[in-house]
This record gives sequence, C-alpha cells and structure tokens, in this order.
Amino acid sequence: MKNTIKFILVLLIATVLWFTPPPTGLKPEAWHIAIAFLSAIALIVLEATSILAASILATVVVIMSNTLSTKAAFAGFSESFILLIIIAFLISSVVIKTGLGERIALYMIKWFGKSSLGLGYAIMATDMLIAPAFPSNTARSGVLYPIALSLAHDAQSNPDEATRKRLGNYLMMVSMGGLSISSTMWITAMAANLAGAKMAGDLGIQISYGDWFIYAVIPSMVGFAILPYFIYKICPPEIKNTPNAPEIAKQRLAELGKMSHMEKLTAGVFVFLVLGWAFTDQLNQLLDGVILVERTAVAFLGLAILLIGKAFSDEDLKQQGTALVTFIWFALLYALSAGLNATGFMTFLGNILANEVAGLSPTVVYISLVVGYVLIHYFFVSQTAQMMALFAVFLSVGLNAGVDGTMLAMMLLMATNFNSCITPQGSSANVLFVGSGYLQTREIYWYGGLITLLNTVVYLTVGSAAIALLK
Repeated sequence: MKNTIKFILVLLIATVLWFTPPPTGLKPEAWHIAIAFLSAIALIVLEATSILAASILATVVVIMSNTLSTKAAFAGFSESFILLIIIAFLISSVVIKTGLGERIALYMIKWFGKSSLGLGYAIMATDMLIAPAFPSNTARSGVLYPIALSLAHDAQSNPDEATRKRLGNYLMMVSMGGLSISSTMWITAMAANLAGAKMAGDLGIQISYGDWFIYAVIPSMVGFAILPYFIYKICPPEIKNTPNAPEIAKQRLAELGKMSHMEKLTAGVFVFLVLGWAFTDQLNQLLDGVILVERTAVAFLGLAILLIGKAFSDEDLKQQGTALVTFIWFALLYALSAGLNATGFMTFLGNILANEVAGLSPTVVYISLVVGYVLIHYFFVSQTAQMMALFAVFLSVGLNAGVDGTMLAMMLLMATNFNSCITPQGSSANVLFVGSGYLQTREIYWYGGLITLLNTVVYLTVGSAAIALLK
C-alpha cells in the first residue's frame, strides 16, 4: 500500500508538470523527456517500483506522446557498449560455473584474506594496476565482477537479504567505487578522458599523457588509501576478521588439485578478452585495416568459444534472467538520457549554471562549476555523454571568469570519472555490480552519493593543490 501511494504521488506530480509550460528557452519535447526521466528516477529512489518497470513506463510515455521517436527510444538496444555489458554478465557466470572463480578467490584469500578490508584493497589495487591498458571502465568491470562474486560466494554470502551483507554487499560497492578512482588516475583508463583532453586542446589547454598522470596521481592515491576503508565503515561487512582464512584457502586449493579442462578454457578466454579489450586500438593500428578489432565483437567471440567448448550452454543462457533485465532497463534509460542531450536539455542546464556564476570570484566560480558538474551527473546515464554535452560549456565559462584553465579542465575531466557511482546508472561500468543482487537500489544512491562526496572533497582539495604546484 505504501509503495502504491508513492507511485500515484509521483505520477500525479509528473502529470501536473507535463501540462505546465516549459521554462523559457527549453523545447517542449526536452521538457517532457526530462519529466519522464526524472519521474522514473523518483520511482526508483522511492522504491515505488523496480528499475525495470520505471524505465519501461517512462519509455512508453515518451513514445506514445510523440515526444521521442520509436527509433530514438530504442536506440540503446543497438549500442555496442551495452551489449558488451551483457556479454560480461554471461562470461562472469562461466567463471563461477567452471570453478575458475573459486580458484581465483582462494588465491586472493590466501594472499590478502586475513580481513574483509584487505580484500577490498586488493580488488581496488588490481583495478588501478590494469586501468592504463583499459580505455573502458566497462571492460574492467567485466574483469573485477567475477572475482568479487567468487569471493562473496566463497564466504557463503549470496544475493539474498539473509546473507548478502556477510561480504558481497561490501565487495560489490568497493569494486564499483574503486572504478571511479582508477578511471581518474590514467588518461587511457576511459575513452572520455582522451576525448576531453582533445576538447581542452581546442580551447587552448594542452593536457598530455604525462601531464594527466602527474596531476591525477596524488589525489588518486589518496582516494585509494581512503576509499576501501570509508566504504568499510558506511557499508560494513558482517565478516570482518578472518585470520584462519589463508590457511584454509591453501588447503582447499590443494583439494581442488590441477585446473580442469573447462577451467583452462575459461581462463584462456578470460585472458584473451582482457588482452583484446586492452589493446584494441594498438591491434587495429598494427593490422592496418586487414582485420577490424572491436571490443564488443571480441566479447562475442569469447562467448562463442565458450559455447563451442561446452563451458557455456543454451541451458545456462536460459537461466540468465538478470542479464536480460539489465539489458532492457539500461538500454531504455540510456536512450532517454541521449534524448535529453539531443533536445538541448543538458545544455540548457549547463547554461543556467554558467549564468549563475557570472561575476563571482575565480575561486568561487571554479568550485561552483566543478560541484555543479558533479551534481548534474544525476541526469546522465553516460559519463561520455555528459562530458561531450557540458565540458566545453563549463570550461569556457570558467576561462571567461578568470579561472586557471589547466586546473579547471583537469578537474572537470577527473570529475567525469569520480562521479561515476553517484547513481546506479551513472556509468555503464556500474551495471554488473548493480545487477548482482547484493546491492539494493536505495543503498546504491546512498552509498554512491557518499562516495561521490568523498571523491569531490579529495580531488577539489588535494587535487587542486597538486595541479597548482605541478603545472
């Protein structure tokens, strides 16, 4: 009954706003898409309905009202990076099924398993080390997710209310939060970083590979030192100290014996995917058009090998309901977000903020633009989409107000990454962890908001000081 009341209340407010004239300068279609999108987010945050139902309802509304074309509304289903997420879901299930995940988990427990906190640091350190070779945080989530899932399973922590907080809840959150730091530290850790550096160059702000690392490494290492412990405090695992775990892990590894044929096949495909995702651009340059290497195609090839090798079967595919649900809601929300950008709603918001800070001191403008840029990510499903829509606008406003160009450009580009877990849909890299079952939607908004607040404080203070000293 309580959820029904919430649902009706949101729909009533949305209906009133729908028939309210849009603000001056905003197209009616942009206004209506924004109402549908924000109403869906409100239903999700209030837990009035599921994220799948809310996204479907919002999409139906914008299509049947002729606000968004059918082609645009369903465009997300053809996005390669969304397909990449789903393939990562399927392959991670093979890692668990074959026992490879358990073996990896046991080795991690053997090396770092004296505490849950140690496992959190180990996962995040792994992510930060492989990040420079992965211009996709989505691809890295496909590497980290099966490891976190295996560790949770090994601790008898399953995606149900009774046991999810034993360990899985913490590991999924620290994995998702860690991606916000690793993507910030390296210019090659996210495709948007390279695109943003190019856009900054067009405005006269040059940021090289080395410059990025020098400016980002200090605040990112501070973030690495703090974040796993911070999440450990706000999202505490029920299992904390496991002093006997390393010895138990050694014994279980001995019991498992040598890797089975299916484990070896899965491990080989896993390494193939990691290398294929990491070196896509380099391989394309080397092959010079003879063969086109594309990340999602590489993922499909890996899945095909697992199917041919019988490590993954048609029956296994039928059991992957979570992957299908995730595919639908993420594709729909992504299309709505793209519609907001295409109709000018995001630029409209950016211009409002830019006008508000006009005439203020450079320091106030700098802080306001960065904080505003972080908060506006609530409206975006894609980090790249936000950067493409707002980065140049915000940077231009700051330059006109006398803000140091290098500092503002770097901070906005780093914010594109460190705000990634502000919402469940804030990054495509989040989707595997969101869909794991270990995290409730409301928890993700709460924990993700706190992580984003911590990141914003660290990068605005330590990061700004580092850039000022080193540039």
